[in-house]
Amino acid sequence: MPRSIEVTVPEPSQEPPKGRAPSIRDVARVAGVSHQTVSRVLNHHPSIRPETKQRVLDVMAELQYTPNRAARALVTSRSRTLGILSASSTHYGPASSIAAIESAARAAGYWVSTANIESSDAVSIADGLAHLRAQGIEGLVVIAPQMRVFDTLAQLSIDVPYVTLQSTGRDPEHTLSVDQIAGARLATRHLIERGHRSIYHLAGPQDWIEAEARMRGFLDEMGSQDVPTTAPILGDWTADFGFYAGRELLTVRDFTAIFASNDQMALGVMHAVRDAGLEVPRDVSIVGFDDIPEAAHFWPPLTTVRQDFAELGRRCVALLLGDLDDAAPEYRGTIVPELIVRDSVGAPAF
Repeated sequence: MPRSIEVTVPEPSQEPPKGRAPSIRDVARVAGVSHQTVSRVLNHHPSIRPETKQRVLDVMAELQYTPNRAARALVTSRSRTLGILSASSTHYGPASSIAAIESAARAAGYWVSTANIESSDAVSIADGLAHLRAQGIEGLVVIAPQMRVFDTLAQLSIDVPYVTLQSTGRDPEHTLSVDQIAGARLATRHLIERGHRSIYHLAGPQDWIEAEARMRGFLDEMGSQDVPTTAPILGDWTADFGFYAGRELLTVRDFTAIFASNDQMALGVMHAVRDAGLEVPRDVSIVGFDDIPEAAHFWPPLTTVRQDFAELGRRCVALLLGDLDDAAPEYRGTIVPELIVRDSVGAPAF
């Protein structure tokens, strides 16, 4: 009687061959779906059942699959890339805005490419815009603190949907911003309500849109409450400037409170007050603006104005997608900031 021989045929490997990155077909095979289904998941197609979508996403994570952006762009004629044209991106506000936009864009299935322009001259701006266009961006965010950047952009042709994050008053249909004037009024009003009448304002650089708006908010609130005003002191956003300005002001000491246009200058003033043998808020009350992460750990913890950068990024991306995708919601207008009350404001010393 012939001897029977059992032959075991190994099942096909669920992993892609070593040395090769997983492909869309590898994901489809492991997930038990067609490669067209995987493609629909990647493109956020509404017809995919939630359980199927989750299974495909789980397999992508397991295989560490990364979509090929170039290949997808060829097939769909869309890059799913948003561009950011940014000046002064090392400062807290612009840097926080960029991070928030990148986070919101990823959540919506988009990539972000950022062009940082070191100079605000026309050539640098045009080069930055050309760099982003070459990457096939579908939408543009402009984060530029100086008005001269927008003067230059007005002369250039922007052929994609765009949003600016500074309120210049020129293009409200394409503007989204935090209400800097309202934030400055909140800070100034808080000092007045605590009894202060001798208040100095350390403003930002004269050519910055946000600095001008915060200075205007300070002056508006002082005027509306019939409190005498002194000329704002133009600074440069740095703690060093706050320190030296505070030291000069303390030689006369004809004030009880200071509203600084950002937290770094407020920190410098706090240093100057302590250097003079005085205390915050016993002798001088101080309010900042931005609520940087360190503000809660100044001594004393700084009362300041918080800008919701996460919401700004979410609305910015949603506003762009409203122009790119009919189903995306639109958000326009300004975001109202919030006063964060801590321990740097007290009753007037005199």
